[in-house]
Amino acid sequence: MKIALSVIPHFGPKLVRRLVSYAGGVEAVFHEKKRYLEKIPGVGEIKASLFNTDNLMEEAEEEIRYIQKEDIHPLFYLDSDYPARLKECEDAPIMLYVKGEIDFNTSKVISIVGTRNASEYGKSTTEEIIAYLASQYSDLLVVSGLAYGIDIAAHKAALKNNLKTAAALGHGLEFLYPSLHTGYAKKIVNQGALITEFQSKRKPDPGNFVSRNRIIAGISDATVVIESGLKGGALITADMANSYNREVFAVPGRSIDAHSTGCNNLIKMNKAALVESGIDIEQAMGWYTGKNKSRSVQKSLFMQMSPVEEKIIQCLNEKGDASLDEISISLALPVSQISASLLNLEFNGYVKTLPGKYYRKI
Repeated sequence: MKIALSVIPHFGPKLVRRLVSYAGGVEAVFHEKKRYLEKIPGVGEIKASLFNTDNLMEEAEEEIRYIQKEDIHPLFYLDSDYPARLKECEDAPIMLYVKGEIDFNTSKVISIVGTRNASEYGKSTTEEIIAYLASQYSDLLVVSGLAYGIDIAAHKAALKNNLKTAAALGHGLEFLYPSLHTGYAKKIVNQGALITEFQSKRKPDPGNFVSRNRIIAGISDATVVIESGLKGGALITADMANSYNREVFAVPGRSIDAHSTGCNNLIKMNKAALVESGIDIEQAMGWYTGKNKSRSVQKSLFMQMSPVEEKIIQCLNEKGDASLDEISISLALPVSQISASLLNLEFNGYVKTLPGKYYRKI
């Protein structure tokens, strides 16, 4: 019945959740009379007529046969092992299909995305960031989309550094796109998982990949964009992560590099924090182990604060947690200047970023 709920024509995740809530449970939905379904906000007579129980059950049973045969684990949004971070997003998928063994609720999860036409700079930066984070956090989960370029570089680096990695797909698990990455997909299954919201026979389609980006954005603590043009899936993922109040980071590049314009613009528009290394991400997220904590404290002892940085610290002492805009208004200084100073204070262990783009003095 859970799978049947996820395949009702023209019923998105929000509406299915509403069905379950109004009916009082999954089974109750299928026993509800049509005249009562019509009264549920967002359903109405037309959508209620699409609720053909026999057809839905037949489609669900076909899917069950496939996932049992292929050892695929289905996750319903109310299941305890459904990714907790993703469950917080109101448009999270009703069903997920997972091939592999992985704990999506591990303590640290990052998504890494970027252009399909990655440069050597982009690929090496991806590798360096993941190698450093792997040296500090063996339980880190790296999520990406198995696409060419930065995505596959992220998966390969995670595999190389013995980290768990998850690939979110824009199609059912009967297919693999791009087919060139089939070998890596098998390795990911052995050291992580393939994950999708689409039924097994759903073929790759451009619209599916936009939809799967919300899984990449919602399943993690932070999204890191490494090389992107002014348009593309990586920027869509970054926008989704921002809408979920997740951290967004971007690696800057030269202004003349086409594949850095998107990252540079995210930073310029205060939609992402500038990062150049795994240490930057670690400090911005407040992830400190014994080794790097002492290093950060030692570094901060010798930091000479600028007048703006001193004012920010004073402001946070007085206000407690405060947003970028609140600090800017309080100090009567431009957001761009405040943002740059906050980043420097973060790197030196004086402040940390909180969910919702708030800041706290450490």
